[in-house]
Amino acid sequence: MQRTLSIVKPDGVKKNVIGNVIGRFESEGLRVVALKMMHLTQKGAEGFYAVHSERPFFASLTEFMTGGPVVVMVLEGDNAIKRVRGLMGATNPAEADEGTIRKDLADSIEANIVHGSDAPETAEFEIGYYFNAMELHG
Repeated sequence: MQRTLSIVKPDGVKKNVIGNVIGRFESEGLRVVALKMMHLTQKGAEGFYAVHSERPFFASLTEFMTGGPVVVMVLEGDNAIKRVRGLMGATNPAEADEGTIRKDLADSIEANIVHGSDAPETAEFEIGYYFNAMELHG
């Protein structure tokens, strides 16, 4: 079993598609083993996205991610990272495959509804950033 972090971003919370996103993951056999809603602080968003701190989109990304509440969750399943990323679709919804979360629900590259860890090392960092061991179930 592999674990990965996913975030329903502020645009997804505002659009009221939290259940839709979680339902897509669950219908593909992934289990939610931790879940919470929070409003990221600027410092918290900058720490989470520190790997992108030198990128030109860093400031707008962290501003976007602090613009409203988010739902962070840990998903578990066989090959969870790859499966979650496949369900999410390409970062740019215009390039995402039909039936993916981003193709169906997202408005733009930045307002793209959902985040998912991209590698085992990233997932480990991201899960630990938002959850302690007592909050992980299953």
